Amino acid sequence: MTNNNIVNADPVLDKFINYLMKNGKKSLAKSIMEETFEEIKSKGQKSPKSIFSKAIENVVPKIEVRPKRVGWSIYQVPQETKANRQMFLATKWILDAARSRKWANFSKLLATELIDAANETGTAVKKKLDVYKMAEANKAFARFANR
Repeated sequence: MTNNNIVNADPVLDKFINYLMKNGKKSLAKSIMEETFEEIKSKGQKSPKSIFSKAIENVVPKIEVRPKRVGWSIYQVPQETKANRQMFLATKWILDAARSRKWANFSKLLATELIDAANETGTAVKKKLDVYKMAEANKAFARFANR
């Protein structure tokens, strides 16, 4: 697999690689993603791109809580998440979960986190569920959303 084969057809994967990149080193980010796909294949998965898309789909939040000041109080108001913010949050949670693990090289950690997210387990999916629980707990403040 070459670096160009990974990114060409999938804008979501290209965006993910841009979020993965640090200090402008895109070639390094692409090689990490390529190693991650190879690691996913070696763990018995047939299609790494389908695992990747399933993982992103499972982590994308539809709703989030945003602070809203009303009078002297600040309320956590549940609101729908815009599409570009959904992608940002999903990517951030997956990368943060992979970076928080400390036992192997990053491509193995990222592969493990993507497989976990595709199976609806793991730290990134837990973060999404925590956001949903917080939104459910604060749904009484939804009336402040449009003020």
